[in-house]
Amino acid sequence: MEPLSIIIAVVALGAGGFGGYVYRKKQVTRDSQNAEAKAQKIITDAETKAKEVVLEARDEAVKIAESAKKEEKERREQIISSEKRLAQREEALDKKNDELDKKRDEIEKTRAEAEQIKNELRDLRVKQQEALEKIAKLNKEEAREKLLSMVEKDYKKDVLSFIKKIEEETKEEADKTAREIIATAMQRVVTETTAETTVTAITLPSDEIKGRIIGREGRNIQALERATGCDIIVDDTPETIVVSGFDPVRRHIARVALDRLIKDGRIHPARIEEAVQKAQEEIDKAIKEAGEKAVYEANVAGLPPELVKLLGRLKFRTSYAQNVLQHSIETSILAGALATELGADVAIAKKAGLIHDIGKALDQEIEGSHALISRDICKKFGMSDEIVHAVEAHHEDVPFQSVEAIIVLIADAISAGRPGARRDTIENYIKRLTELENIANSFKGVDKAFAISAGREVRILVRPDDIDDLAATKLAREIANKIETDLKYPGQIKVNVIRETRSIEYAK
Repeated sequence: MEPLSIIIAVVALGAGGFGGYVYRKKQVTRDSQNAEAKAQKIITDAETKAKEVVLEARDEAVKIAESAKKEEKERREQIISSEKRLAQREEALDKKNDELDKKRDEIEKTRAEAEQIKNELRDLRVKQQEALEKIAKLNKEEAREKLLSMVEKDYKKDVLSFIKKIEEETKEEADKTAREIIATAMQRVVTETTAETTVTAITLPSDEIKGRIIGREGRNIQALERATGCDIIVDDTPETIVVSGFDPVRRHIARVALDRLIKDGRIHPARIEEAVQKAQEEIDKAIKEAGEKAVYEANVAGLPPELVKLLGRLKFRTSYAQNVLQHSIETSILAGALATELGADVAIAKKAGLIHDIGKALDQEIEGSHALISRDICKKFGMSDEIVHAVEAHHEDVPFQSVEAIIVLIADAISAGRPGARRDTIENYIKRLTELENIANSFKGVDKAFAISAGREVRILVRPDDIDDLAATKLAREIANKIETDLKYPGQIKVNVIRETRSIEYAK
């Protein structure tokens, strides 16, 4: 390479380097200026924002200060208003106190004047009394006696009428209380109602059995009648024979024996006697169990075993189709309830109620009233005198000597007289209900009348146009009075008069 070319190259290289250096220096200067400008702008923006924040903070502070001043002003006004009201109340109280003081002074003054007038009247009365004694020539005691004599003479009739009225009201109240006690006792007793007949029908599997029961020349039926003491009736009724007898126990023995013979099929005199003997043993056991069950149901203790067995015989005894044993249990429970209500001896009442008809177990064998037979049986088995008297008096055969005797009488009447207890009283019961409704319907203004609750309530609907509320109350009293006068009934009857007005329209 030539030296000139090298020199030119070196010079060119140096010029390029220098030019690049100059260019870079200018570029750096421009960049520095731009950065300073940006920094200055940022500083300027920050200062502007800081001023804005400061201004906003100042405005907010001003607003808060103004709000605080406003609230303070309002509270101050409220305090001032409250102080004014308190001041007004204090002033009103002061006025009231002044008025009370004035009234107190006036009352004291009036009291003193009244005391003075009272003293003056006392003095005047003494002077008048002295003047009257001087004029009448009688002292105070003599005048008093004369006045009482005159009053007694003039008003004796009125006093007697008043006493009679009080007695009637007392009797009415006592009757009402008695009805309530009896009704309460009846409501506490729930028993079954049974009805039995005096003959027993036995169903046969076929009519062929009738000939076997009769036997050759009637020897079987004769053996049956001799062994049981009952009549065996064999008639044309299909597949049925009838056992008839005055003794219900014997009749039941005959039925049991016949049932056993029919099932066994072997019917002849020796077999009949054996069947009757076994039936007798079964019935004796059933009688004992029935008596023990009755004693348990009535909750009565201390009866002798022989008396319990006699009591069980009443299971097969009826009176007007009412089972006597069930009636005795019911009477005992009712008597206990009544004795509890009246404060009488519950044990005596319950025992006497349970055995009051014990004589009916033997009244076919012994002549006389069953009440007196029951008395003799109770004496025989060592019952106390109180129980014996209650038993003998339950049909008023002897005068009453104790409350328990009256209680047994009432319990016996309730049990025998309640609806459905005895067949011959059902018609009377229905008749009483009909009469109850007829009495209510006989009054003017009554629309309908219904006897409900087994005759213990009569519900009466009246016509509202004819009967007002006051008249409805009067009507209830009048109907109750007429029922008391015209009807005989146990317990009490509620007369419920209903008056209502209905308004009916139809939406079309």
